[in-house]
Amino acid sequence: MFRKLLIANRGEIAVRVIRACRELGIRTVAVYSEADRHALHVRLADEAFCIGPPPAAESYLNIPNIMSTAELLGVDAIHPGYGFHAENPHFSEICQDVNIAFVGPSPEAIALMGNKAAARQRMKAAGVPVVPGSNGPVRNEAEAIEVSKTIGFPLIVKAAAGGGGRGMRVVHTREDLRRALQTAQAEAEAAFGSGEVYLEKYVEEPRHIEIQILADTSKNTLYLGARDCSIQRRHQKLLEESPPPGLRERYLGALGKAAVRAAHAINYTGAGTIEFLMDRDSRFYFMEMNTRIQVEHPVTEMITGLDIVKMQIAVAAKEKLGINQGDVHYSGHAIECRINAEDPRQDFRPSPGTLTAFVPPGGPGVRVDTHAYAGYVIPPYYDSLLAKVIAWGADRPEAIARMRRALMEFEISGVPTTIPFHLMVLDNAFFRRGEVYTNFVQRRIDLSVLTPRLTAVRD
Repeated sequence: MFRKLLIANRGEIAVRVIRACRELGIRTVAVYSEADRHALHVRLADEAFCIGPPPAAESYLNIPNIMSTAELLGVDAIHPGYGFHAENPHFSEICQDVNIAFVGPSPEAIALMGNKAAARQRMKAAGVPVVPGSNGPVRNEAEAIEVSKTIGFPLIVKAAAGGGGRGMRVVHTREDLRRALQTAQAEAEAAFGSGEVYLEKYVEEPRHIEIQILADTSKNTLYLGARDCSIQRRHQKLLEESPPPGLRERYLGALGKAAVRAAHAINYTGAGTIEFLMDRDSRFYFMEMNTRIQVEHPVTEMITGLDIVKMQIAVAAKEKLGINQGDVHYSGHAIECRINAEDPRQDFRPSPGTLTAFVPPGGPGVRVDTHAYAGYVIPPYYDSLLAKVIAWGADRPEAIARMRRALMEFEISGVPTTIPFHLMVLDNAFFRRGEVYTNFVQRRIDLSVLTPRLTAVRD
């Protein structure tokens, strides 16, 4: 096992990794920007080192500063968390070159899955179902029109190197195709440094279902059930749950086996997530693979009793998982709500500021992963995630009831948050019946009723 590990990240995921390392007996190094000097991960780590000014490009994304700190302090592993360098094959390769373990897959696996068009082709060759679409990137309108003749409308233009909804456009007619193509290419170039895009058939009212996997170097690959991540806004997840409501056992098994095939196709090791779209007839299609730990991993931990982060670190240290697929058991239902410092009344506008009060909920079946505390100043430079509330119940109704109770208990003052939005979702009759899909928020949630009076107790 490692002696000392550096966390190349911030916020709640840095705190989560520090806690896992402490249980494993590993010393930790926190890196931080000047804006995060008083952050919780800095206070909890065994050592901390400032790597630059507030902008992420000059600190958390500054590879020379991170690597020089790692060598100076003598670490033997780096955990990238999620975001920043978590899916950067160049960063993984640098770690490899200086003999520091990267807690994640190989640079080759990251690079292959990072190119969505190439990933799609590899999955298709491995027998994993994919959405009908182009055989690789499309370069111009003429190529796009030819593909559209085969797959039909509506279709979706996607950035080959992208994710998170950037460089993505839904197209309903041939007349809109050129404009969507140009816009998506420009967005992709700006966001990812590559203007390559590809086309897929647009699956209407799909569910976003993902499979958590873990694989060690001896090719033992496990799938840890499925998560439903359909409650989204602009392709950004807001609420996740496991198991997906109403999904039959045979479909869960088929999804798990497809995820394992996908992992074997790229010789994957570590923790990862295979994401699928599922249509109204329960047909599922590979969408992408996230080659890192996910924000929503706690819902899987709650129903399996496994510590995914500790297992991820152990695999990076060349240890075996120690369990087989038959040892994975599921219990109950878990839901996660992402609590962001955003104002849902103002189109979810980020709201940095000072937390004048911060009292997390507790009680049976409730877990809170956070880096925030009373007096914490939310900087304007980074993601607006404040906390993740995870509620477990013996069944879905109990998990919903516990989550609702937990959110009502959660006291946050100083900034608006997404708590009122989540309460609306939990009270929605369609959500309670498990009738969810990726455009659920646009169709079923009326944000105009979130008046200042109704959100005052959460502001």
